[in-house]
Amino acid sequence: MKPYLFFTAGLLLALPSVTNACSVCGCSLSSDWAAQGYPAAPGFDAGVRYEYFAQSDLRSGTSSVARAAFAFPNDSEIQQRTVNRNTWLELNYAADATWAVSAQVPYLDRFHTTIAAGDTGISTSAASGMGDVRLLGRYQQFGMARSFGVQFGLKLPTGRFDQNFSGGSQTGGLLDRGLQLGTGTTDLLLGASWFTRPTVNLGCFAQIMFQQPVAERAGFRPSTSVNLSGGIRWLNASAFTPQLQLNLKSETREHGAQADTPNSGSTLAYLSPGLTAELASTATGFVFVQLPVYQRVNGLQLEPRWLMSVGLHFKI
Repeated sequence: MKPYLFFTAGLLLALPSVTNACSVCGCSLSSDWAAQGYPAAPGFDAGVRYEYFAQSDLRSGTSSVARAAFAFPNDSEIQQRTVNRNTWLELNYAADATWAVSAQVPYLDRFHTTIAAGDTGISTSAASGMGDVRLLGRYQQFGMARSFGVQFGLKLPTGRFDQNFSGGSQTGGLLDRGLQLGTGTTDLLLGASWFTRPTVNLGCFAQIMFQQPVAERAGFRPSTSVNLSGGIRWLNASAFTPQLQLNLKSETREHGAQADTPNSGSTLAYLSPGLTAELASTATGFVFVQLPVYQRVNGLQLEPRWLMSVGLHFKI
């Protein structure tokens, strides 16, 4: 197994009301290669990941909903589109192959359009800035045939949650808490991972991560979420390593006076093909595309038709 293929992109997009809308979904790709059985050399490394996804598919339950079926003004908000362009910086320090810590810092860029309840025209918002930082520790028992590990840490309330609509009839009104750059809450993170290598050229992994808000803040308690990922990768002698993942993400409803409780909470599944490549002795790159294979949402929510993640990793 080549040691250059340890990976440092962020595992999950931190989830970040007054017009209500569903929370922004995020990349559920598992990009923690150490949890997938790759050894991490002691010392520092850094990574950057860019992700793009446009939420334009209005859904209810397990079906798409045609906006043409709604008359305006309407008693409910009818969301139009949310475009997300997010960049993640990750810094890692591995004391040895067993213990490591990491900091994941997101910069979020989000444009949103919606028709609020009682309105006939579109209101817009454009939010950009630092999101909620994640601090993680890892303990891992590594072996060439199999390994297991645990991850633990916190999501910190570093992202703003006081931004307003910038256009349309809702201008100056508080943007939905689910669309803010941060949730305003501290969340506990706890995960576990397992890796095995049934043949010389095949690696298989499974990983689960729980995210639990500690308490409500400013009338908002975000969803409790669980992410489960599994995948296989073809280990070969070339500089390219193909991989296929199945990513499952389930969220409970939001709560609090500023929450959009009826239109929050979901269960989503994505099939995610991807490729990593050795670019230099101390640098690797990767690209993944996520395609939805199952989507069930509460109320009316926007979901993406596909998501893309690209990134680089450097050994410092």
